[in-house]
Amino acid sequence: MKPIEADSLLAEALVEAARTLSAEVDALSFAAPVSHVYNPLDYAWGPNELYLRRFGASRKRVIFVGMNPGPFGMVQTGVPFGEVDTVRDWMGLEAAVARPAQENPKRPIEGFGCSRSEVSGRRLWGLFRERFGVPEAFFAEHYVANYCPLAFFEGGRNLTPDKLPAAEFAPLEAACDAHLRRVVELLEPQWVIGVGVWAEGRARAALGGLALKFGRVLHPSPASPAANRGWSPAATRQLVELGVWQE
Repeated sequence: MKPIEADSLLAEALVEAARTLSAEVDALSFAAPVSHVYNPLDYAWGPNELYLRRFGASRKRVIFVGMNPGPFGMVQTGVPFGEVDTVRDWMGLEAAVARPAQENPKRPIEGFGCSRSEVSGRRLWGLFRERFGVPEAFFAEHYVANYCPLAFFEGGRNLTPDKLPAAEFAPLEAACDAHLRRVVELLEPQWVIGVGVWAEGRARAALGGLALKFGRVLHPSPASPAANRGWSPAATRQLVELGVWQE
């Protein structure tokens, strides 16, 4: 498989968009019950930038959009759905990961030393690895992003962005909408696929008016009984029925 033909200007624009988003969300504040907020675009910027430059620097046909970082995925590696084994061993990406200014003792940052598996990430990237073999084959037409770059915790419990009060979510939504639009303008996909119902809804709202096709796949979370019954064949079937993939 030949390497993806990289567009350095496109990569630089993606990197700049991520830096802008990171600065905008860092300026926001969140009240109880949120006890800690992690921004991997800050403390895990190194591997995130590698991901953007290596795999985002070409036009795509399909963009998958997730909700926000998981505690043992992007929170540790800076890569969407990025459990350590996938990012390091399949994508070939590894870089130093620092610690957030206010670290949650119940959710420590171990970076590439994290031994916990992000089930959602293992399932998502596992499907792509099984179908495409090497990352270059997948990223030739596909890309994975998260709508929101922040992870929220209530002590040791993960809080998803949809649980935030409207007043706190509104400025976050504005920043994330603008960033997703910028990513889509740069990568020029035909399809935007939400990973789960919420992500699809946010993508449709953020990208309204653009000439895009939308769809979704079942979220691969272990909290989903349907996903636990066989996420990979279910997601494949959904993508084939949409016309995103061929049988």
